[in-house]
Formats: sequence, structure tokens, C-alpha cells
Amino acid sequence: MRKRFGQMIRLKSEGASNYIQYHAEVWPGVLAKIKECKLENYSIYFKDNYLFAYFEYTGTDFEQDMAKMAAHEETQRWWGVVKPLMEPMENRESGEFWSTMYEIFHLD
Repeated sequence: MRKRFGQMIRLKSEGASNYIQYHAEVWPGVLAKIKECKLENYSIYFKDNYLFAYFEYTGTDFEQDMAKMAAHEETQRWWGVVKPLMEPMENRESGEFWSTMYEIFHLD
């Protein structure tokens, strides 16, 4: 199974350069956990303090894999560094930090 995801969030203007720098050197344990949790083709794009993330999930239980990632100590520390640099969208769904987007077109 492969499911594609698109997400958006805003960066605080004072945090943009730090966020970009952190992502130039993502911690190895965080990268390993992302792969272990079956996320592939993960990209983050930047424009005018907005971020767009794209990734593909190849597992069978997304919620379980995301819970495993959230429980990972190094990932929690990473989020502690980068989350304060971001500002969630006002129109996000309840419980979301990044706003999930809905795919309306895809061509392989």
C-alpha cells in the first residue's frame, strides 16, 4: 500500500532561517525513525514563510507508525527544537499541527 500526503504549515518569520538550517542537517536518529515508520519520498518545500511537505506512507497502520514516531525520544527532542519555529494554519483540523491537504490530481 502506498498513500501520498501533502501538508502545509506557516513558519514564524523570525524562525525561517533557523528552520531551514536545521533541515540542512537533520539528526540521523530522526531520519532513521522516519524510514522505520515507513515514510518515503519525504520532501519539504519553502515559499514566503509557508512550508509544504510531501511524503508517501508504505505501511499498513499509519496511526500506529505515527504513534511509534511520536514516542521516539530523539524525535521528541527534534520536535522541541523545530516546532516553536512554526505556526499552525488557522483552518487546520482539530488535533492537527501540520494541515493535511487533500489530493485532487495525480499522474504517474
